[in-house]
Amino acid sequence: MKKITLVKSLIGCKKDQIATAYSLGLKKIGDVTTQPDNAGTAGKIHKITHLIKVEEA
Repeated sequence: MKKITLVKSLIGCKKDQIATAYSLGLKKIGDVTTQPDNAGTAGKIHKITHLIKVEEA
């Protein structure tokens, strides 16, 4: 499992990056979610890596 925290604002980001953050359950700075460690999640993390902090949960 991965613990994902949104650390930067979504303002000014591309629409697909905002949609990716929303699909992970991240809407505002400080939101934290736990996601399974699989290929789908890894792709989403890679797309918005500059906006989030990832930790092993």
